Amino acid sequence: MQTTLDLYTDYLLSSFGQTTATGLSRLTDGAVGHDAVTDLLNRLQGNNRTLWKYVKPLIRQIQESDGVLVTNDSIAHKSHSDENVLITTHYDHSSGQYVRVINFVSLLYQTTKGQCPLSFEPVIKVQQCDSKTRKIIWRSERTKHQMFQDMVRRAHQNAVPFRYVLADSWYTNADNINLVLGLKHHYLGAVKSNLEVALSKHDRANGKFVKISTLNLQPGTVLTAFIRSVQEPVAICGDILSNKDGSVGELSLLSTDVTMPYQQLLTTYQKRWGIEEYHKSLKQNASLEKSRTHRTQTNHLFASICAYVKLERLRLAQSTNHFALKGRLYLKAMQATFVELTALKNQLMLNQILALA
Repeated sequence: MQTTLDLYTDYLLSSFGQTTATGLSRLTDGAVGHDAVTDLLNRLQGNNRTLWKYVKPLIRQIQESDGVLVTNDSIAHKSHSDENVLITTHYDHSSGQYVRVINFVSLLYQTTKGQCPLSFEPVIKVQQCDSKTRKIIWRSERTKHQMFQDMVRRAHQNAVPFRYVLADSWYTNADNINLVLGLKHHYLGAVKSNLEVALSKHDRANGKFVKISTLNLQPGTVLTAFIRSVQEPVAICGDILSNKDGSVGELSLLSTDVTMPYQQLLTTYQKRWGIEEYHKSLKQNASLEKSRTHRTQTNHLFASICAYVKLERLRLAQSTNHFALKGRLYLKAMQATFVELTALKNQLMLNQILALA
């Protein structure tokens, strides 16, 4: 049996535990050797050029002129792996702890028909000497903003049709906004409460800026304003969010499309949660965090993304969701296990009867 990316992604989707070269070899009754799997992961060209070739048919299938690009970073836990340029200590905001992880940035394409990853880039850190403390630290030579900008440019160059780029407040800055505007698209993102805006061109020219937090933005209203280093006006609005614990929070949004009404701003921004669903499915359905391999982690990340794309194709064909598909596979696995267990029990009973005869 030939060891291919198609076979490996099938293994990632059908697995419910740790994924290893030995595990795939055992699954195929030795038809695929351990070394063949390791060789595949070593020689895979797991980069965005290869990913584009893989996802292009699905992108063309689901593309729409009003599609959106969504960006965010995520982490894959690797608590038992040694620290290296790829696996580093990272602060996890959800747990409030420092954990050993692979940190990566994603760009997702989303339309009413479906969604598909376009680009990814792991955060590679190298050891450097901190100029102030003189201590050796791990630091990335590329910022996440640089990664984001390269990904958006690549999507534009590949003629992926989209109208908006959606992001959280981390990515909302003048450089990123100007990049999107320069490509003739619109930016829509959350902003921090300390962002300063001018309420008119005259105010901006005279350096009169106020913090968004002082504007008392009311739900239902959209304010046109100006920010530093961005020539075009922007739309600003606010919303009140209810949290699960009963508390409330405030969300401030900025869009370069000043024609968007309030409800459209909120509805469009809510599409950003598609990337959270993508990262969740990548980890739980495509075995992203279940590989122990150290030397080939980047290619395993690439393969997990390809497995997600395969699952998305199946989802579109079956008109269901990723977790329902994975649940169907799990049920089939349980049924096969039950049949095998019943056969073993029957054989045991037969052996006992023969022993007494």
